[in-house]
Amino acid sequence: MTFSLRKLSRTSWVQQIAGFIAAEFLRLVWWTNRFTYDPPDVYQRIEPDMPVIVAFWHGQHFMMPFLKRKQYPAKVLISRHRDGEINAIAAERLEVGTVRGSGDHGSSFHRKGGVQAFKGMLRALEERYNMALTADVPKVSRKAGLGIIMLARESGRPIMPVAIATSRFRRLKNWDRSVIHLPFGRGIIMAGELIRVPGDADSETMEVLRQQLETRLNEITRRAYATVGRSDGDS
Repeated sequence: MTFSLRKLSRTSWVQQIAGFIAAEFLRLVWWTNRFTYDPPDVYQRIEPDMPVIVAFWHGQHFMMPFLKRKQYPAKVLISRHRDGEINAIAAERLEVGTVRGSGDHGSSFHRKGGVQAFKGMLRALEERYNMALTADVPKVSRKAGLGIIMLARESGRPIMPVAIATSRFRRLKNWDRSVIHLPFGRGIIMAGELIRVPGDADSETMEVLRQQLETRLNEITRRAYATVGRSDGDS
């Protein structure tokens, strides 16, 4: 029975339906929460630096398509996993382009389509798309990896840390403690200070910037939850 359900979840029509439902639920959440921005003029502030690399923690990714504005096209990195296929369908329904593959720069880099994905992200940035991706090391929550720092170095584009929090949510008991945002509350989209990676950054400099990104993401995540009257550790 388990095998049959897993096989069914991989069929195109099931993924299409799941992606449609996910997109429309997220749209409902967006429409029924009173969202504010911190800083309030975040788009005006970063416009001179666009395109930027938008960094966020895994598990907080569901509402990220709503960062996009018509005048600021964006793409998001999504894995090739079957769950990733559903996420990709939902993102594209919400008018966000996708780059498929893994942001992992380690031993799984080639097997998970990392090289192709990295080239795809560089190409997106060259074409003036803002590029969004999770900062975590795969399967290690809240620990920033070097992949996103490498992307910033090679593209010359700055990294913008972002956190989204809502006052009503449920937290899943998976490795990244994914947050399912709920309707009829209030929300915050919070951006941290841009992080710039020099084109000639050596391994020591990149490690310093990796730690800086990790620290800033944790800081704005805590602040975002506090702003809506919740704790980052709430369920």
